[in-house]
Amino acid sequence: MNLSTRGRYAVMAMVDLASRAPLVDYAEPVCLAEIADRQQLSQSYLEQLFAKLRRADLVSSARGPGGGYRLSRPANEIAIADIVAAVDEPVVATRCETGSSGCLVAAESETGHQRCQTHDLWTELGRQITLFLGAITLADVVLGRVSGRAVDLPRIVEPAQGD
Repeated sequence: MNLSTRGRYAVMAMVDLASRAPLVDYAEPVCLAEIADRQQLSQSYLEQLFAKLRRADLVSSARGPGGGYRLSRPANEIAIADIVAAVDEPVVATRCETGSSGCLVAAESETGHQRCQTHDLWTELGRQITLFLGAITLADVVLGRVSGRAVDLPRIVEPAQGD
């Protein structure tokens, strides 16, 4: 699974920001230096991430003394998947080249478009992760409502040969 530090750090910083704000109303701006210190992250890296989060309308900024960032809407309206997507972090579980027409085995095939046998498995895993992150909000994380949220998928059992 490929979820780099960019996506994880953005989620960590947004959870930190949400934990400083009322979960339904807007709060005073929080400066990135405080978030960087609490989360032990680089402030300059957070500045890059928050520029993307602002463009995605997940946070708003206030300049000047007492300035910083605040959530642009209540924490219960911001899905974790939105944060990951805002920082251009695709959830990819395959080894397939992004934007290519096939998997890594494509170089050996005649057409160049052959899919590896596990392609669908890893593609669906990526979709499940995205669905899971889409069902979890910042408020869920802040309030500790994440544990136990994963659900078992029904297993399809094929009839045995000759039945």
